[in-house]
Amino acid sequence: MFALLKELWIFLKTRKRYWLVPIVIVLLLLGVLLIFTENSAVAPFIYTLF
Repeated sequence: MFALLKELWIFLKTRKRYWLVPIVIVLLLLGVLLIFTENSAVAPFIYTLF
């Protein structure tokens, strides 16, 4: 997992694609949010947002 993030960071740094960093961070946060709320009582409220 960390190797993938390291490789992604090296790609972004060498190609000067710094504008992709916020997009990647938002996608990671949304993924983590969906994973953690999957089996909780908050899940129905989170899924209505999407």
